[in-house]
Amino acid sequence: MNRLDALHRRRARLVAKSAEQRDAFSRGFDALERPFALADRALAAVRYLRAHPGLVLAGVLIVAALRPRRALAWTTRAYAARRAYRLAASGMRRLVG
Repeated sequence: MNRLDALHRRRARLVAKSAEQRDAFSRGFDALERPFALADRALAAVRYLRAHPGLVLAGVLIVAALRPRRALAWTTRAYAARRAYRLAASGMRRLVG
């Protein structure tokens, strides 16, 4: 019976230690809650804009009509960003697979 009692005590200690570790682990993620919420909102906005491309086109046309130089500058930046993304993506594909 003494050995069985020792096993029960050890199990109780391990269960308590496991609960402590789970709590500490979850507290470590508390700091990431706000950035993840922001990322979720950004993804929702991107999904909305993908579902409504007319809104994007209307915005681009308004900017182009009101500020043609700014529209041209943004167009060149967007093109450069797209090229950089494609270059990085192809490099990553070569590295990974």
